[in-house]
Amino acid sequence: MEFIEILIGQIRGFFGIDSLLKIINSGDYSSLMTYQGITSIIAPILPFILIFELTRGLLYKKFHVVEYKISFFSYLLNSVLGRYISVGMTIFCIGLFEKYAIISISFTWYWFIYGYIIWEFAHFIYHFLAHKVRLFWCLHSTHHAPEGMNLAVSYSHFFLEGPYADIIRTSICMLAGVPPTMLFVIMFIDGTYGSFIHIGESVMKNAKLGVLGKFILTPSHHRVHHAKNLEYMDTNYCNLLNVWDKLFKTYKDEKDELKIEYGITREMKPNSFLDAYFGEITALAKDVWYAPGIKNKLLYLFMPPGWSHTGDHKTTTALRKAMVSANKG
Repeated sequence: MEFIEILIGQIRGFFGIDSLLKIINSGDYSSLMTYQGITSIIAPILPFILIFELTRGLLYKKFHVVEYKISFFSYLLNSVLGRYISVGMTIFCIGLFEKYAIISISFTWYWFIYGYIIWEFAHFIYHFLAHKVRLFWCLHSTHHAPEGMNLAVSYSHFFLEGPYADIIRTSICMLAGVPPTMLFVIMFIDGTYGSFIHIGESVMKNAKLGVLGKFILTPSHHRVHHAKNLEYMDTNYCNLLNVWDKLFKTYKDEKDELKIEYGITREMKPNSFLDAYFGEITALAKDVWYAPGIKNKLLYLFMPPGWSHTGDHKTTTALRKAMVSANKG
């Protein structure tokens, strides 16, 4: 019985329906017009879309259980570990940096726009470093390991990535004067939209969202971000607003003639949870172990993925330069 209760609790937690059930049971539906009420309505939407995505795949015989394996086991592990560490890091950074804010702002619509732009900048920094610093890539690579795109991929994370991300994002937002209450609203919007942009082709084939795609990052843009095609790699680091990607020239549209290939460039065991979760850490540990001298060992930690002490670099930048030279030749 205890196991069943735990299982039911996990299912309710996955669907995020506890807050909504409390409102329904209380009979006070006026609270649905509050922030808590609105979030209680929105929170279950994406999990139910995921179930619809799975059901549709089964009906049209496009469902392959191995495509969800990495995400499923990541969710189980992270629901125990990562969630609580991430919340703790957020609260810790608020307490540490809020008093050093460069400005003091109020929760108004125009300051909310400012707050969201700051959040996107903080997200860009975290995400850029996750691709350009190999140690951080070890935390982020689990999210890129699945070889297909679906809503379940939004649950595929190494358990320490959330805390790492929230340390950077929360610290920057606090120093920039974003109030904690505003930060939590932004984090809810960002988390909801951040899950939505992983929606699969089986539900949304063309995910460019028309004219909206000129102003925000769409599921199409995020599919580009998850591609291992050399032309697409290391682009579209933002989540909703594309302002920082355009400013730092990391913005990339999906090309109809260039089919996206998902996954990571390192050869790995197909759809292996253990390889997706620990493979990059193992590879880094081997490189550090065999690297000559302390300097090279440290460089393997902080240089981009693909850097080599031999000079035979396989970084995205080096590979793109080689591709350009080959095309010119």
